[in-house]
Amino acid sequence: MDDVSPLLDDLNPAQREAVSAPLGNMLVLAGAGSGKTRVLVHRIAWLLQVEQLSPYAILAVTFTNKAAREMRTRLEALLGLSLRNMWVGTFHSIAHRLLRTHWQDARLPQHFQIIDSDDQLRLVKRLLKDHHIDDERYPPRQVQYFISGCKEEGLRPQQVQTHGDVYLGQMVELYEHYQLTCERGGLVDFGELLLRSLELLRDNPRLLAHYRERFAHLLVDEFQDTNTLQYAWLKLLAGDRAGMTVVGDDDQSIYGWRGARVENIRRFEQEFAGTRTVRLEQNYRSTSAILDAANALIDHNAGRMGKELWTAGAKGEPISVYAGFNDLDEARFIVDTIGERVSEGHTRREIAILYRSNAQSRVLEETLIRQGVPYRIYGGQRFYERLEIKNALAYSRLLLNREDDASLERVINVPARGIGTRTVEILRDRARLSNVSLWQALHDSLSDGSLKGRAANAVQAFANLIERLDNDTAGMALHEIIAHVNEASGLIEHHRSEKGEKGQARVENLEELVNAARAFTQGSAFDDQEAGEGVAALGLFLSEAALNAGDHEADEFEDCVQLMTLHSAKGLEFPVVFIAGVEEGLFPHKMSMEEPGRLEEERRLCYVGVTRAMRKLYLSYAELRRLHGKETFQRPSRFLRELPEELLEEVRLRGQISRPMTAARPTRGLSMQTSVSPGNDAPSLALGQRVSHPLFGEGVILNAEGEGERARVQVSFEDEGDKWLVLGFAKLTPL
Repeated sequence: MDDVSPLLDDLNPAQREAVSAPLGNMLVLAGAGSGKTRVLVHRIAWLLQVEQLSPYAILAVTFTNKAAREMRTRLEALLGLSLRNMWVGTFHSIAHRLLRTHWQDARLPQHFQIIDSDDQLRLVKRLLKDHHIDDERYPPRQVQYFISGCKEEGLRPQQVQTHGDVYLGQMVELYEHYQLTCERGGLVDFGELLLRSLELLRDNPRLLAHYRERFAHLLVDEFQDTNTLQYAWLKLLAGDRAGMTVVGDDDQSIYGWRGARVENIRRFEQEFAGTRTVRLEQNYRSTSAILDAANALIDHNAGRMGKELWTAGAKGEPISVYAGFNDLDEARFIVDTIGERVSEGHTRREIAILYRSNAQSRVLEETLIRQGVPYRIYGGQRFYERLEIKNALAYSRLLLNREDDASLERVINVPARGIGTRTVEILRDRARLSNVSLWQALHDSLSDGSLKGRAANAVQAFANLIERLDNDTAGMALHEIIAHVNEASGLIEHHRSEKGEKGQARVENLEELVNAARAFTQGSAFDDQEAGEGVAALGLFLSEAALNAGDHEADEFEDCVQLMTLHSAKGLEFPVVFIAGVEEGLFPHKMSMEEPGRLEEERRLCYVGVTRAMRKLYLSYAELRRLHGKETFQRPSRFLRELPEELLEEVRLRGQISRPMTAARPTRGLSMQTSVSPGNDAPSLALGQRVSHPLFGEGVILNAEGEGERARVQVSFEDEGDKWLVLGFAKLTPL
């Protein structure tokens, strides 16, 4: 046992149990920050050194190449030897290895080619064109998602039930065309890798027996993120003989929108005989205040497998909650507080701002830029560099300057309108030879008939669109111009047709661009800017957008604040974390109300966000936010109400703090004032007084707090229910 003991050194009792468990099936429920990678690596080392398994007999599956590299590196460092020949990789890399080895049995050409998502989309577009199918009724991305979704469920075209649905029948037919084209060209997409390798093993009993014999033990990381096909693949490969160690956390299953099935981890114990379950609950990341809050939050989900995070460390600071009177105030609070934290000794890279929707980054980025705080967008692009924003701005630039070749070339076929690369090349060549702009070359080619047929019709339609946009926006305010361009160009509808979170995020970003335009002209985003109106404002706004898309993002190794979506934050940790926009309809996202199980996934996402914080967590929300191009009054998220009151503190203006935090809980009662004055010579309002609001109608003041323009009142409206309003914005009239 002397040779074995180093593998168990520095492990807690639960980790030791997981590492040294006998061969067989084991489910390791690994809570956030509980050292799951350490357990996986030590478990493999135990199997090699103690159970005397050959490296060739172990298959370890991860979800990312980075995780696979880290596992291999740590394992080799622990054992002091090279494990180059051990099968450690992602689902896709292992499936690829199987297909390369057994290409004939898989009915593939020896040198088959893997195509990425962009190649797949181009292929779908070509098929739609070749088969004369309307790409507005059947948007290419939607067809792509349909094909990928079928493969993730393990379905070939002939297995998809259409039940007589004409639209679905056409999608299945497109799937058939796509499959035939890929087989003819020796092309394999990512979904095909796994589906084809599953079929390879399923349809070749001799081959399946060989790999079942070879792999005595399978290990799977992030098991809660497996989809239907991945689960079936693992189950087939394991059979009844191999043992499996799966590590995951049902409380951190946040990818249901892209096919992950949280029920896979929940049914593992029932479907794999003799499963031993070990819970890793000791957290090495966060303070107990943060963990207690996370435990209380996630306990509102039903059907959990059960787990309670704890730490031997300090209680730590309470969680701070800030109620901004609008999204700009929220952003200022976050950036000001970052400045305070940095002055106290934190580096900027120790601080992260998390948000539910990509569109939220715009106000945060502009505030960081204005205050000179370096930042980076982790796992994404800055607001003004996102594809949909660049497209919308390109259309807007063409309204001001038809000679802008770069903008014209960018959007001439976005959304798709039948103008192919060959047509663009013809226009480009003519412009170069005649020393004119693309816009002029376009008109010249139409007038002299050098463009003919469908190409000429498509180019004429584009030219008409730009002229119509110009005419229609004459006299409009800046934000109305941007909103009209987004809609009339077809960009909104184009991205709305994309299924899933990506399309929704793009639509939200385009709507946020309208908010940016409104803020620009109101002077709230750029304090000293005389923006003017209409076309004049558009020119200034486009210049400001170009500057904001410049070199404001910090260099890779510069000390900078990290901005990211909550989904991107999974697996990361930071000493100081801000979660912005904790409001109903934003977080939980409004889409979560439309599908069964989505609200619980939103709560798991909040749990993931909370457990990213090591020492200090800030939650913030705005009472007034510009959403979908208009100002809306927001309610604090239900997630705030689900956190224990004693763990929270409300951050008030000028650094004042009130304990416990109750402002987010109007239903629990406040320490009430008898009256409140909004200042500016407006009349004071008293509890019980009847008031009128221009949007919500008549109501009665139930509660109040604060003084001046930022004072807040709780009003019970006859038709709209209870609402908290900021007096500086609410326009309440005493009755």
